[in-house]
Amino acid sequence: MFLSDGDILKGVEQGDIILEPFDEKRLQPASYDILLGNKFVVNDEYQTHFIDPSKRVYAKTNEIEVADGEEFVLHPGVSVLAISKEFFGSNHYLVQVGGKSSLARVGLMIHNTAGLINPGHFLHITFELCNLNNVPIVLRPGMEIAQLTFSKLTNPPRGMYENLAREKDNWNGNFDGRDLMDTNKAKKNHE
Repeated sequence: MFLSDGDILKGVEQGDIILEPFDEKRLQPASYDILLGNKFVVNDEYQTHFIDPSKRVYAKTNEIEVADGEEFVLHPGVSVLAISKEFFGSNHYLVQVGGKSSLARVGLMIHNTAGLINPGHFLHITFELCNLNNVPIVLRPGMEIAQLTFSKLTNPPRGMYENLAREKDNWNGNFDGRDLMDTNKAKKNHE
């Protein structure tokens, strides 16, 4: 069962849902719109000969920081990583990240696989942005990029994500945007 706008607001107010910063104007009837952050990770195609995930050989990358008000141009067929402005998570709900139909219609895919955030996982989500169009798409930090939905669990989980996770800091080398200092802060403040 998905939470309605009133339930999402109540969850934020009671601390059962962490959404920082929170802006009630971005609350939809059954979702919450999140914003594109300022960091992007791009492959260095000149120093990368191939990717071999089974041998943990990945592309050489560069992190680019784009200031608010500036733009990042995503060219056709290119895939980059980007991070959300919001830090979010919950110990009580399964959080799902979905694309916005207005952006999908212009060819922007915001994630390939990583759409579920388990209870106990607090993070700035990493988007797997890909331009499926045949013309460039301009991205701007602060634009609405995705939406979150929150689902009730039938029972409390047997283990929280923080205890089961294989990767502890995925943005710096493994790329899921988790910031341990923010995670530990959220954990202490909201247990």
